[in-house]
This record gives sequence, structure tokens and C-alpha cells, in this order.
Amino acid sequence: MQTSDRIPQAFPILFSVIACLLVSQPILAENAGESGSSESFFDQTPLFNAGEGGYRTYRIPAITITRKGAIIVACSGRLDGHGDWVDIDTFIRRSSDGGKTWEPAQLINNADKVPAENPTFITDPASDTILMLYEVNYARAYLRHSSDEGATWSEPVEITYAFDVYRTRDHYDWHVIAIGPGHGIVLDSGRYLASIWLSPDHSHRPSVSSTIYSDDQGQTWQAGQIIVGTTDQTPNPSEHQLVQLDDGRVMSTIRSESKKYCRLISYSDDGANGWSTPRFDEDLADPICMASIVRYSRAANGGKNRILFCNPDNRDQGHQITKWGGLDRRNLTVRLSHDEGQSWPVSKVIEPGPSGYSDMAVAGDGTIYLFYERSALNELGAFIPGTLTLARFNLAWLTDGADNGD
Repeated sequence: MQTSDRIPQAFPILFSVIACLLVSQPILAENAGESGSSESFFDQTPLFNAGEGGYRTYRIPAITITRKGAIIVACSGRLDGHGDWVDIDTFIRRSSDGGKTWEPAQLINNADKVPAENPTFITDPASDTILMLYEVNYARAYLRHSSDEGATWSEPVEITYAFDVYRTRDHYDWHVIAIGPGHGIVLDSGRYLASIWLSPDHSHRPSVSSTIYSDDQGQTWQAGQIIVGTTDQTPNPSEHQLVQLDDGRVMSTIRSESKKYCRLISYSDDGANGWSTPRFDEDLADPICMASIVRYSRAANGGKNRILFCNPDNRDQGHQITKWGGLDRRNLTVRLSHDEGQSWPVSKVIEPGPSGYSDMAVAGDGTIYLFYERSALNELGAFIPGTLTLARFNLAWLTDGADNGD
């Protein structure tokens, strides 16, 4: 049975808590102000809660902001368990007023009792095109597109052929493929670029990290070179996110299972080829978890160079929660770099307690949106998020007034 035959057209669904889905109001406001002002503000809004709609938990957050300002979040609803191979569906929610209120959740991808996982947005800043890439059963890759601010989505288009190149070109016989998660980027050249990883085993190990790209606005896709594979120094590299630097290069920040417990960094001129030998960035502690990165502003566009990075900043090895060495996922922290990721002098804790995957987006008025896994249903074992929460703040809050985004 072909996986693509089991994906229905998108349809809306209401969770058990109707009021929560009709309108979600921000909570925990701190010095709330207008987004465009220099006054510091921070608030949080829970968007998906474990148990709603019969789903055991919601994971794998992704966020994008359209050219017209609509905010779209996506996540994975894990129906009957919390592992990677359970029945997983993809949901989205939309806001047209800067995150103040939210439309009901919409079920987008339902793959008939196998994972429809890792939603990854690519939003073209020069058009109204939004792409959502994802994989089904870790075996087939798809994309859908929207041209109406995420209100409706096309039927799935399969792009597994791009991954098949790793078998024919690199002789890498994968049995697991994954995209993102979070968001891809659009380069100055117009190239659409998404991070991916592959593995020959259903345990997701050993693994390699790479990218796929499109030079025709998502019509066709090609496989980039492998960035890094499993070695004694870089065991099981996998999820990574990308950012274009001011000089045009692409930087990747990569998760691995190294007991150095920090991020791997690699660079490419075009996001596809010629990746530099990865190095560990000891300033970016990593408990072995997905992390997010996004550009805030760029000197080439008349501003200052600023890049934001977010992950659970925990290096305490006193409590390893997995057999492969993963540490407690807690202390979610946003960092700010003014020198294109060479240093991260500014940091602020968003969530001191249990917290995991995250994704970030920056609105045209400078507001930062962080969609992340928050709280835990079981703090004694594998991380199972209790909520997916949207944090909304500005540079003035992040930097304690030292940087208002001018």
C-alpha cells in the first residue's frame, strides 16, 4: 500500500476543550506593550495541551510568519503514545492579529496509524507561497503549499526522489528519513533550503545530516552533500537548523550524541555543497535535543547583524534520561549574537523547568515568536511535553533594555 494513498484532504477538527480552541488568550504578561514600541514585553499562550482531542501529547513545534503577517504554527499530535513510531498526525493553528487570538486547530496530515511527522515550513518573503515539508513513516517525503496565508493547503506532492539520490550518489542505504523540524530558509539567490537527516536503522542510529534544496520555488528538489556523519567524534548527528550569514554563507547548528554536550557548527557557501569540517561550539550547551536558530536583522539590509538561538541550556550530567546519554531537557534559553554566531553574549531563560524542542520566527515589527515544548508529563523518564506554548517578546525584554532593535 502506497503511503500517499492514505493521506486525506485537510479538514478541521475541534478538541475537547472548545473554548480553548476558539480563542486562546495570552497569559503571564510582563510589561506588556505594543509590538512596535521600545517598551519591554513578554507573554505566553498555550496552544496545544496534552490530552486534548484524545491525543496523548503534542510535540515537534514549527512556526512561520507570512508576508502579510499571519502567524502559523504546526505540530505533531501523538495519538496513542509518545514515541517516534506511534500514530502521529500533523496539526496547524493560525493567528491574524499578532498572536492575540487563534483559530481552531486544523488537522492537516493523517497517515493512517503511522507517523506523519516533522512539519517544516519554508515561507518565501518575496511571494505569498508557504511550503510545509514533512515525512510519513520516516520513509516518504512530501510537501504541501498554501497561497492564502495557510487557510487552505494543496494536496500532498511526494518528493522522496530527492532522498533516493543518497542511495544512488552516496551509496547510503537509508531506511529512515526526516526533515527539519521547524523551518527551512530562502537564500538571497532564491534557493529554498531545508535541513534533513537520514539513518539506515529504525533506531535512528547511526545517522547523517544533510540538506535538500530547490532552485525553482519548490517545484523540484535536489539532495545536498552530507554535512556530517557518525564518527567517534560526532556520533549520530541528526536534527539541525540553518541560517544565512551576512556574507552569504549558510551556517548549520547540528544536534549530535557527543558527550561534549554542545552543538556542532558547519558552514557552506550555498547551503548544499562544500560544508566545512564541523566544530563544537562550547558556548552552545546541548543536552542532546533539537535547537532553533533564526536571523533577527542583517547589516546588509541597513540594520545590525543579529541572530537568535534557542535550546534547553542544560549540561548537568547528573541525570541522563536516555540510554544514549540524553540529559534532562530544561532551562530553555534564548541567546543573541551580534557577530554572526561567533559568540553569544546575551542570553535569557524562557523556561527554567522542563522544556524541549522549539522554533522561532520574527515579525516585521521586530516581535519575536517562540513556539516550544513546555512542562513534562513524566519527569522521571523520556521527555513528554504537557503543552506547546507560544512565547511573544521583543529585543528590549531579551536584552533588559540594552537593545531596542533600532
